[in-house]
Amino acid sequence: MKSVPLNAFPRTLGRRAGAKKLRSEGRIPAVIYGGKNKAQNVEVNAREIGELILHSVSENLLVDLAIKDDTNPKRLALVQEVQHHPLSGHVLHVDFHEVSPTEKVTIMVPVETSGEAAGVKNSGGVLEHVLFKLKVRALPKDLPEQLVIDVTTLELNKTIHIGEIKAPEGVEIIGDKHIPVVSVALPRAEEEPAPAEGAAAAAGDVEMIKEKKEGEEGAEGAAPAKGAAKPAAGDKAAAPAAGDKKAAAAPAAEKKK
Repeated sequence: MKSVPLNAFPRTLGRRAGAKKLRSEGRIPAVIYGGKNKAQNVEVNAREIGELILHSVSENLLVDLAIKDDTNPKRLALVQEVQHHPLSGHVLHVDFHEVSPTEKVTIMVPVETSGEAAGVKNSGGVLEHVLFKLKVRALPKDLPEQLVIDVTTLELNKTIHIGEIKAPEGVEIIGDKHIPVVSVALPRAEEEPAPAEGAAAAAGDVEMIKEKKEGEEGAEGAAPAKGAAKPAAGDKAAAPAAGDKKAAAAPAAEKKK
C-alpha cells in the first residue's frame, strides 16, 4: 500500500463544543496513537481527508502524517477508523494508528469478486458472497487495499474457501482455511405454506355434526308421519286437555238425575 501525504495540526479545542466549532471551520478532529508516542489529539483539513477517502478503494489508507510544529513532524500511520454523519455521510472524526515501516501489522481488508461465475452464466445459479472482509498481515508497504477473487471458473454448488485464495506477495491471510468466502448455489424458490394435516377432514366433520344436530332437533318436535305405528296397549295415553275433561263430566251428571 502506497503512503499518501496528509497535513495535520495540534488540536486547540477539545470536547464536544470544540469539535463542533472545528467542523464549522472546515477541520476534522482526529487522534493518533500507537508506536512509542502517547496518544495525541490533532485536527486535519476536512476537504483533504474527504478527497483521500473518496478516491481510495477502501478506507484502508496509509498516510505520512505531517504534524505542524511537532517534535516528530512526520509519522507513518494507518487510518484505523472513520466516523461518518449518519445522514450526510460527512467525516466527523478520524483515528490514526501509528505504525513502523519495518514491523508487520494486521488489518481487515474488503473482498471483491471479478468476472461472471460459470455456474451463474450456464446453470442459472446465484453468486453468494459469504465473507465481505478478511484479516491480513503484512508490512505497511505490502498491505493491499482490497482482495479480488476471480470467480469465472466457479461452477454450480462450488465454493471458494479462505485457503484457496491466493494472497499478494508478502501478505498472509489469517483465518480458518475451510471457511467459505464465495459460492454459487441454486436460487431459493419461494415455497407456499402447505395446509395443515387433517384440516380438510376437520371441516367435513363440522358439517356432518351440524347436519346431524339439525336432523335430531327436527325429529323431536315433528308430527308422526302417515303410516307410523300406533302406541302399544300397555303404553300410557297422553293426558287429555282441560276441555276434554268437562265434556266427559257432563254425561255422568245427567245419569245421576
